[in-house]
Amino acid sequence: MNTKTNSMPANMPTDFEAIVAPLKVYLAELDDFLSAQVLLLEPEVQSQVRYVLSHSGKRLRPILVAYSGWSESPEHKEALIRLGAILELVHLATLVHDDILDDASLRHGHETAAVKYGKDAAVLIGDILFAHALCLASEFDTTEICRAVAKSTSLVCTGEISQTYAREELNFDRKHYYRVIELKTGELFALACRLGAKVSGKSEATASALNDYGIHLGCAYQIFDDVVDLFAKESKAGKTLGTDLAKGKFTLPLLILLESMPDKERLEWIASYKSGSEESIGILEAQLDQYPILEKVEGSFNEAILKAEQSLSSIDSDAIKTKEDLLQLLNFVSSQFAIFKSN
Repeated sequence: MNTKTNSMPANMPTDFEAIVAPLKVYLAELDDFLSAQVLLLEPEVQSQVRYVLSHSGKRLRPILVAYSGWSESPEHKEALIRLGAILELVHLATLVHDDILDDASLRHGHETAAVKYGKDAAVLIGDILFAHALCLASEFDTTEICRAVAKSTSLVCTGEISQTYAREELNFDRKHYYRVIELKTGELFALACRLGAKVSGKSEATASALNDYGIHLGCAYQIFDDVVDLFAKESKAGKTLGTDLAKGKFTLPLLILLESMPDKERLEWIASYKSGSEESIGILEAQLDQYPILEKVEGSFNEAILKAEQSLSSIDSDAIKTKEDLLQLLNFVSSQFAIFKSN
């Protein structure tokens, strides 16, 4: 069944820079705000935190904050910048810790904090990022923001634990996979959208719809990231690849591969993997080109994209600009899978 979205206008830009061009001022002020936060930390850790901030990628979560809280009035700008910084700090903290767990050496084309400063220091750098994010959240007039950030951080860590330490369980259940990616990635996307709407005074209905959009967008984004981990070249991706397979993380592409294998072959591989055979990883890698994995994963990816688009249909009429902006971002994410397949 073709689940590709059909209602998004075909002329929407798929160039990321064009999509975020309206946020140029916001993102510049966000960078200034984050730089100022570094100076509030103790001098012993400023260079390490500055290094992590300087290699932080597209800033998708602050972008979701800004578009979800979009308003003609500038009165909410300061709150949206602060909230964007909080989400970015939490996200970066999770990346620092993920790279330790995955023994990753590259992130956005640069050495990970674990490689540059050592794993022990990287753990503490991540902790500092988490702690400072909560400090910023506590400065809002309501405790709701701080509570929501703390809860979401706990859920993200729960997702990582569930995935990272499930190796012995060999959980091949797709429901488990989706539960993990909703926690690991969808949760912060949803939080950015929901709180962006809340701090800018949008209705509960709109905030709820945007929360659902964030969950599904996050799932689509993670599915694509899992595909990249298996199929991309490290030089192009700018990060250490193959860590999911090496760490026994059964992402959707790997689950679909195992589902596609004949029963006897699959059972033999599972027995080999459980025995600790070093050859089991190579055997599975050799199977990647034998089955239409990408096509099947793309179907699940498109389902998540469609659910995200449908979530936007229930936002209030006074948030039309928000809907348009988030549809553009969704269109960009949707386009990446097709572009990846064609390369």
